Amino acid sequence: MAMTHDVLGFTVGTAAAGVRDGTPSRTDVALIASDRICAAAGVFTTNQVIAAPCVVTRRHLEQGRLRGIDVNSGNANACTGEQGERHAVMMARAAAQRIGCDPYEVAVASTGVIGVPLPVERIMKAVKGIGLRPGEWSDVAKAIMTTDTKPKLLGVELPLRAGTVHVRGVAKGAGMIHPNMATMLAFVMTDADVEVSALRHFVRHASERTFNAISVDGDTSTNDTLLVLANGASGVKPEGDELAQFANVLEGVCETLAREIVADGEGVTKVFEVSIRGAETAEDARRAARTVTTSSLVKTAIHGSDPNWGRILAAAGRSGAKVDQTHASVRIGEVVVFAAGAPRPLDRDAVRRVFDRKEIPIEVDLGVGAETARAWGTDLSEEYVRINADYTT
Repeated sequence: MAMTHDVLGFTVGTAAAGVRDGTPSRTDVALIASDRICAAAGVFTTNQVIAAPCVVTRRHLEQGRLRGIDVNSGNANACTGEQGERHAVMMARAAAQRIGCDPYEVAVASTGVIGVPLPVERIMKAVKGIGLRPGEWSDVAKAIMTTDTKPKLLGVELPLRAGTVHVRGVAKGAGMIHPNMATMLAFVMTDADVEVSALRHFVRHASERTFNAISVDGDTSTNDTLLVLANGASGVKPEGDELAQFANVLEGVCETLAREIVADGEGVTKVFEVSIRGAETAEDARRAARTVTTSSLVKTAIHGSDPNWGRILAAAGRSGAKVDQTHASVRIGEVVVFAAGAPRPLDRDAVRRVFDRKEIPIEVDLGVGAETARAWGTDLSEEYVRINADYTT
């Protein structure tokens, strides 16, 4: 993937509405607009306590067509009763008026504190005054941040026979990160001409291998939303092998944003990648990878550079995936610590040196098949506890 000029046909803008405390000290509202209707696809939280914006956006997305996204940070509009859904609809109407489209063509998203009524009037006023311009994606990435320490954005281009298509993504997330989905918002725009049915398939596949394969703290949010919009403004319609290339680029953008979310997790000092090999089924491979990344014992061992590798194999073994420990193996970085059902002579210092890295590769072979999967996790630090103990104060 090459770095890109801006995605065609999209404009964006931000505003400071004082969403959290009434003081407009930072930008906390963003609007993304297309100059034409877009094919659209989305994936949302599986939490049974689902935020009002997700309910409204899923309804608007049923036809697979959108013109814009209206998003705020500082307030999740979750667990806010019937008025929460009314407020989400009001956000969509304000954005539709600004863009010049039907409210059903607008997605809404919110992130922040749960259980606090949304100051929708302030948001609507801010949206109506937003100036829309091309290229201001860094401002959007900053406006949707909560406990993030840095904005997350990426733009790439894909040269094809009929011309070049562009893909632009922004995301936020630092805590409540866990598969299905991982609190995160992610918005990906492309000027490729892609059918709704194909886009939905690509988005489900990409999210399963990226945003649904990361974990910081094991908490799945009420507001998790991934939206992908394709407006066709490039005039290029990928087909055949080029459509597969586009799907790979889309997944690559999602993976980069997902890994940036993990690296910026609350209190995170280290990120580790778990590669599972030798699984009987693809689901077994995913289950084992995710269980290792979410194990508190593994996360604390990595934080303290404790060479207690048995925690890794134990987590894979309790995941529900089939494991044949007589053929299983565990590798930490370059160090094989377990193979063919027996521990290898342990060089504790060598394992500690791997665990001292900022990025740590771990490979586990389950010894029963040929399926593979990857997942990404983080260490668990004292700073994570401090951040979340003080979140609303």
